Amino acid sequence: MLLARALRAAAALRPPPPRRLLSAAAPFPRALLPPPAAAAAPALARSLWQLGGGGWRTALLRPRRDSAGGVSCGCGGLHTEGDKAFAEFLTDEIKEEKKIQKHKALPKISGGWELEVHGTEAKLVQKIAGEKITVTFNINNSIPPSLEEEEETQGEQKPDEQEPDITSTPNFVVEVIKDDTKQTLVLDCHYPEDEVGQEGEDESDIFTIREVSFQPTGESDWKETNYTLNTDSLDWALYDHLMDFLADRGVDNTFADELIELSTALEHQEYIKFLEDLKSFVKCQ
Repeated sequence: MLLARALRAAAALRPPPPRRLLSAAAPFPRALLPPPAAAAAPALARSLWQLGGGGWRTALLRPRRDSAGGVSCGCGGLHTEGDKAFAEFLTDEIKEEKKIQKHKALPKISGGWELEVHGTEAKLVQKIAGEKITVTFNINNSIPPSLEEEEETQGEQKPDEQEPDITSTPNFVVEVIKDDTKQTLVLDCHYPEDEVGQEGEDESDIFTIREVSFQPTGESDWKETNYTLNTDSLDWALYDHLMDFLADRGVDNTFADELIELSTALEHQEYIKFLEDLKSFVKCQ
């Protein structure tokens, strides 16, 4: 009797067995597994990805070719009816510009100057008795502004009057290099607006010297620390000697006139090329 009571008391004091925890590797009970319909969702999503070539999200975000009145030519770019009209206008404009083009080839400068052209920049080179003279100019922004305001003040243009020819008058830089020196004399020249196109004034110079300085020979970088002479406040006798110095090396009024003709031809040539490139860009050719 006493032994049975002691066994029951010991059983009552024994702690309950620990509960089993579900480990990461242990399988889930069947009641916790998702239903069969939910298990098919990943396969469906993958099948949509494969049907879209691996980029169905990109296809959903890609704009439609026929949106905004565009017309597709297969290049992937946008083409509108406005682009078509623009290209037709450029075609007519190119034809008209080629009709009035005076020089199919660039004119030469008299006096033995050699011409080098790199896009919109041109360089004239000449060697005389141990000296090398280079004249460099760029046709960008070389067309003077039109005189529309002056024409409006003077009245409307008559039908039989022709529009003035467009001329290019670029600034140009003259460099004189002597073989036995390490310095280059640089003269910055330009065409005054009131002197261009004036006839009957043989003694007047059609170009002027604006600045004069020395720069190291063979260096392309302009040294701002070198002294630059501005001719606005220069003694006229010194200025006249500088102009004679250039004239003795072939840079005179005749040269300046021919430079205008060369620059105008180059500017017109580059303008036509720009119109052709613009037409090709608009038409996506």
